[in-house]
Amino acid sequence: MNFYLSAVDDQLRHQVDQPMIGIILCKGRNEVIVEYALRDASKPMGVAQYQLSPALPLQLQQDLPTVEEFAHEFPLMSVVKMRVEIERALRDFMGDHGFAPTRPTGLGSMLRELHRRSLAPASTAQLLDSLRVMNEAAHAMDVDPATAQRAVDVGTVFLAELRNMRGNDSIDGETS
Repeated sequence: MNFYLSAVDDQLRHQVDQPMIGIILCKGRNEVIVEYALRDASKPMGVAQYQLSPALPLQLQQDLPTVEEFAHEFPLMSVVKMRVEIERALRDFMGDHGFAPTRPTGLGSMLRELHRRSLAPASTAQLLDSLRVMNEAAHAMDVDPATAQRAVDVGTVFLAELRNMRGNDSIDGETS
């Protein structure tokens, strides 16, 4: 939840908006799970019991996003999440090879550096093509859901290749 709240606050929230809040509804309550789940959370959160109401109050109906609005935003969040995962994995991979960026740098720059060092996964060209879509989603621009899904699919393949390369590197390092 903390990841999603931070991503929305950073990427989608407008200057006039208040910080996002997250609500998780559960059928049951397990105090041990709640304790561990919230232990390291950095956003203010509370835990309470609730009762289901048969009808949503009119004010809440007007304040909550519609199904259509959720459907529109979900592809954006999926692409943003994939972009963050790729950036973390690239930093880790580059760190494993002794050349991790010391300051924030763009994905394109990191991918070009991998290519320059002949360490780029096979799907790097496809990821570079999808990078425009990822950046548009990260900057709250409209992205076609099918295009967003293709970017997530390309990112998934790239991450798998990168993780496989990391696994092979550690196996090679152990046997040398």
